[in-house]
This record gives sequence, C-alpha cells and structure tokens, in this order.
Amino acid sequence: MNPLKVLLVVYAFPPAGGVGTLRAASLARYFPAEGIELDVLTTRNPSSVGMDYALLKEIPEEVRVHRTITIDLPFGVKKWLKSLLSGRKAGSAPAQAKTQAQGAASATGHRPGLLKRILQDTLLPDPQVTWLPILTRAARRIVRERKIDLVLITGAPYSAYLLAPRLRKTFPQLKIVLDFRDEWLATAFEVASFGFSTSERARTFAIDAEAEAIASSNAVVAVTEAARREIRSRYPGDCESKYLHIPNGFDATRLQPASNRPGERADGKIVVTYVGTIYTSTEPTKFVEALHALPAEVKARYIFRFVGHVEDPRYREALLSLGEMVELKGYMPQREALQAMNDTDYVLLISHDRLNVSAKFYDYLGAGKPILACVHPDGDIRRLLEDLRAGWWANSRDVQAMSKMFMDAAARGDSAAQQFDPDKAKIAEYERKPIAQRYAKALFAIAGREAGEDAR
Repeated sequence: MNPLKVLLVVYAFPPAGGVGTLRAASLARYFPAEGIELDVLTTRNPSSVGMDYALLKEIPEEVRVHRTITIDLPFGVKKWLKSLLSGRKAGSAPAQAKTQAQGAASATGHRPGLLKRILQDTLLPDPQVTWLPILTRAARRIVRERKIDLVLITGAPYSAYLLAPRLRKTFPQLKIVLDFRDEWLATAFEVASFGFSTSERARTFAIDAEAEAIASSNAVVAVTEAARREIRSRYPGDCESKYLHIPNGFDATRLQPASNRPGERADGKIVVTYVGTIYTSTEPTKFVEALHALPAEVKARYIFRFVGHVEDPRYREALLSLGEMVELKGYMPQREALQAMNDTDYVLLISHDRLNVSAKFYDYLGAGKPILACVHPDGDIRRLLEDLRAGWWANSRDVQAMSKMFMDAAARGDSAAQQFDPDKAKIAEYERKPIAQRYAKALFAIAGREAGEDAR
C-alpha cells in the first residue's frame, strides 16, 4: 500500500508547550498508524508559554519534523508590546522584555502611538507573519523532495494560512487543507480576543487574506460546528462539502480516572480547578465579582486553583483580590496540569466566546470531573455541556447567575455525586485517537483515495 504523503504545517510543535500545540501533536501521534506518511514543518524557536518535552516523546520516530528559524519576538517581549499597544500597564512583564521593547519604542522617538501604527501596519495579520518567507521556501522544497500529496495548514497564528495561495501558484494540483483551531474574522474583530490589530486596515487585510487562502484550498476544517457555519457563511458560492467539522478532543492515555466525585470533604472545602491561560476571551472580572457576592460562609468553603499563564496584570490583580479563596499555580507541562485536576471536586471553565470551544473543555470531559462553566449563553460550549450532561453553566456576563451556580454547587454536598451523570458513551467520541482516525479518512477522501487503497 502506498501511504498518503502529508505535510503538516504548524507554527508551534512539541517540545513547545501550551494548548496550541496539542491538536497538531495528536495528529502527528496517530496519523502514521492510519496509512499517512507524515512530515511536519514547524519553527525551531516559537514564542510559547513554556516547554513540554513529554509531548515530544510521544511523536512516532517515523514522523519527519523539519524545523526552521523564525524571526519572532520572545514570549515576554510580545506580551509587553501587546500591553503597550493596548495602552495598558504591563507591570508584570519581565525586566529584560521591558528593556528590549522600550528600546524599540525609543528608536521611534518615545512615541508609543507611532510604534503602535508601525507595528499594526507592518505585522499583518499577526507578528508570526515574519515566518512566512522562510516557511514558503521550506514548504516548496519539502513538497518537491518528499513528493507530498496533501498539505495541512493549522492555525492560529492566522498568518500560516497565507502559505496556501503561494503553494497553489507553484503546485496547481496539490491538495491543500486549512485547519482552523480558532475561527478568524469574527473572533479577531468582534470578540477581539486573538487579533493583534483591530484597525480597519487589519480588518480589510484579514478579509482579503482569508478569502484568498480559502479559494486556494480544497477543504476547510473547523473545530466547532458554530465556527464551521460562520466560515461557510462568508463563501456561499462554495460547495457545502468543502467545509468540515472535526473537533478537538482529549487523550485518554494521559488522563487518570477521576479519583473522587464531588461531595463532602472532611474539612468541608470545595476545590475548583481551572487549567489554561487567562486572556481576553477568558478574562475573569465578572467571575470575580460573582465570587465576591457570595455570602461569607460560602466563600470560606471554596478554593479556586488556577493552573496556567495569566496574560494581563489586571486579570492577576482581580484574581488575587479573592484572597484565600484563590491559588495561582502558574504554567505547568500538560501531564502535570492534567494530574492537578485529579484532586479537585469541580473543574472551572470561563469563556465569553460564542464560536470557539476551549481545548481544556475536552480534557475536562476526559478527566470525568463535573464542570462549572461561565460561558456565552449562545455558544457551542453551552450546547455541548448540556448534550453531554458534563456539568452546570451560567452566563459569563451575568454576575447574579454565576453566584447562584456557585451557591448551588456548595449546597449539593453529598448529593452532587448522584446529580452528576455524564453521558460517557457520547464523551468517548471525543477521544483524540478516533478523532485522528476520522481526520485521516477525510484527508484520504480529499486526496481522491480511500484509506488503505493504493495511489491511483
């Protein structure tokens, strides 16, 4: 059998850590067993929240990983610049990051307004666009040398999709698939949670760039049905079959079965754990207000543990205002973060996003812990939560509703174990291995072949 030769293009790949690497890492882990000969094209020095070498050990030896240099700013510098551009105080940025970024501002005459305009007009659609020239040359070389059948480009960063029209010009018959881990236009310019720049120039650029990339592709994959519909609606002339929904998932091999179900602890405490980054679309200010509104005797029972990076100093200050109710654990490699969920009564989800589903949601499902979710009332997270019977939710902008959710959780006590009845059969459908198998089957179909069939 001739394998399907696929080139997976991804900005951050293990050992880079963070949730942004997990989808690509799981595809690389499981694709080879599905008849796919996989090459991965990634960066040698991505800007990431940390390193996770355990993820790299899980990539099969037969996967060829090509790493190129990228002219990108270190994570700390990038966060400092982001706060500068938004006019916020970057009090927690590392000293070295401040020094380097302040040097850039000095070079423009100590004028943050001018620096902001220069960066926003140059780094479109995002700072990772500096990788594009190197990425294009490397991708063209690999496609030729490795006789690639199909290129799968996954983002964010959205600048990775700019590769599609460049490859299409060079290889008219090449199959190209765009994988949207986050929907682009509505997410960046309506929710403003991922957009580096939200200027009119940036919006126009993004609209044109997405249209060109999608016109150059054979298929578009979104991780939520809401995102698939949103992207599809912008291109009514395309065939419906071009737009696919293949969700994220959890890796059962990394998760321990829940050691306890919600109920009374000996000390009467209720431990709630959040795993992941706190950033714009998960900002916690209303959540914090809801906790401050709880009666003193209820506050005394709760411990909220946050495992992950807190992007904005304002969010950190808001969480710390909760005093003894909160513990900020910082970034942990994925395996440690998942283990932290085992000793908890509930897991916490905060999301104001109506289109995208946090990757942590699936890990929560796999861990078997009940979810307390502060989410968009019209979003896919709420729909999935109800369909899978995976926990309880409240509107992430409704302080009173969130307070009631935490009051109810505190009142359940021993009865929580009986009230929590997840649909385990449906949840099993979100394991990463069967999802990767489904993805592989879709790629074979896009390439005009069936899985297990010789190339024609």
